[in-house]
Amino acid sequence: MTTDELPAEPRPENDPVISAALQVAMQWKELDAAHLAAAMAAMEPSLRREHREQMVRLEMQREAAQQKQVERQQQRAHRRHVTELVVGAVVALAMLGSGVYVAPESWWLSTLLCGPSLLALVKIFVLRRSDPGDMAAVAGATRSSTNAAGQAQTPLPPPVV
Repeated sequence: MTTDELPAEPRPENDPVISAALQVAMQWKELDAAHLAAAMAAMEPSLRREHREQMVRLEMQREAAQQKQVERQQQRAHRRHVTELVVGAVVALAMLGSGVYVAPESWWLSTLLCGPSLLALVKIFVLRRSDPGDMAAVAGATRSSTNAAGQAQTPLPPPVV
């Protein structure tokens, strides 16, 4: 590693404490060490106060950033909830519409579309939960509808010759 690749040394102008101390030293360079120590001791409270102000400012910025993050999370959660409500409504309307549409030809399919399966899907989308009882009701309704449909099929008309 060459000296060109090494990071630059910190410069005193970048550090407010060192730059303030250098300014005082330049102003008081003709004085002896005792006077210089007294001047530095007098500057110390103002530097502490500036440091405290900067720490309070940084803390306030951190709190503001946290508040913005919380607000963004709440907005995303609200947007997701509204989207789920809309999707649930669209699914429910589509199932109801298709159930009504197929009712004259296939009543058993209509019972599947408009029965417990509709309620279970709406519950999943809107309430974001699914109970085992919901799936048992859907399975029972499916079983009974398909059994009833199998028993009530109309015989095929005789072929016309």
